[in-house]
Amino acid sequence: MNMSSRIGHATTDLPAIDERLVASESGYEIDDGKLVRVSPSEEPHATRHSKIAALLEAHVADDFDVAVDMLTRTSANTDRAPDASVYPLARDPGTGGRQLEHLAFEVVNTETLGHAAAKAADLCARGVRRVFAIDVGRIRVFEWSHELGTWTLLEASASIVDPTLAVSLPIAALLHAAKADDAVARALLAKRNPVLVAAVAQGRAEGRAEGLAESILLILARRGVEPDTDERARIFGERDLVTLERWLMRAMVATTAADLFADV
Repeated sequence: MNMSSRIGHATTDLPAIDERLVASESGYEIDDGKLVRVSPSEEPHATRHSKIAALLEAHVADDFDVAVDMLTRTSANTDRAPDASVYPLARDPGTGGRQLEHLAFEVVNTETLGHAAAKAADLCARGVRRVFAIDVGRIRVFEWSHELGTWTLLEASASIVDPTLAVSLPIAALLHAAKADDAVARALLAKRNPVLVAAVAQGRAEGRAEGLAESILLILARRGVEPDTDERARIFGERDLVTLERWLMRAMVATTAADLFADV
């Protein structure tokens, strides 16, 4: 069989991306027809997995989902499982199965960067658009170059911008735990996560309520009115902004603190 016919066969008769060569959760994968043991992760490799998953979950667009260690068949005799990946929520219209991931992430150290290169090349050949490597040892992030066939170093100050992400993902957040937490919070706010939006709104309201309460007491003090302990507690305990604004108006003419609460 000549090379052109072999390539044509490979491109037209590839297995489904989630068709397994080894049993699920077996701890092995097939690399070029060879059974390879996949060792459990240790620090800092394992902890970086969790941060990347959290970052991707926070930044991903609504039409996409995030997976960890999800199988992707790259050829008839090789399967791959990126450390983290982003793929469409919609099922493949042709097969009914899941669609190929658009982004894949590998956590590596200096010894495994070369191995990750082979993995990246296989994933890109299968159709994955972008593959990244996070080098936790030297605190670097790389992206696989289709054109050059090698890793390209990304600037630590840059961000990953992609249609699969609702918010751009800072490179620094992939490398530093504290920055990862900040990036998750910012991304969720940018996506208007209802829980965070409600919390921020409540915080702003509480901050305004406190400011109104202090203004009421200041006006009363300038008028020579001194609320007692219970009255002060009532003013500072009130959180309804409309009520506080009414009390503020009354404070300008009140002769006693009780005048604030006359019809309440």
